[in-house]
Amino acid sequence: MSNLEKYTNAFVEAFEVTPQDATNLKYQDIKAWDSVGHMGLVSALEDAFDIMMETEDIIDLSSFEKGKEILSDKYEIDFSK
Repeated sequence: MSNLEKYTNAFVEAFEVTPQDATNLKYQDIKAWDSVGHMGLVSALEDAFDIMMETEDIIDLSSFEKGKEILSDKYEIDFSK
């Protein structure tokens, strides 16, 4: 499974959305992405990539795209493969 698939699956599982819908998500766009859902997503991402996210990164994770940017820049996760 590619890193992009793992990343997308974290959103799919955390928010019970389709992979297509996951790619356009922003914080609080859907009812499931509230503060509790946000922490569930963070936990899923940390498990999927075996990382511990910094508090500022957890706060900054405000959309599907922003999360990819954070994981790529700060945790060296390559989404191109």
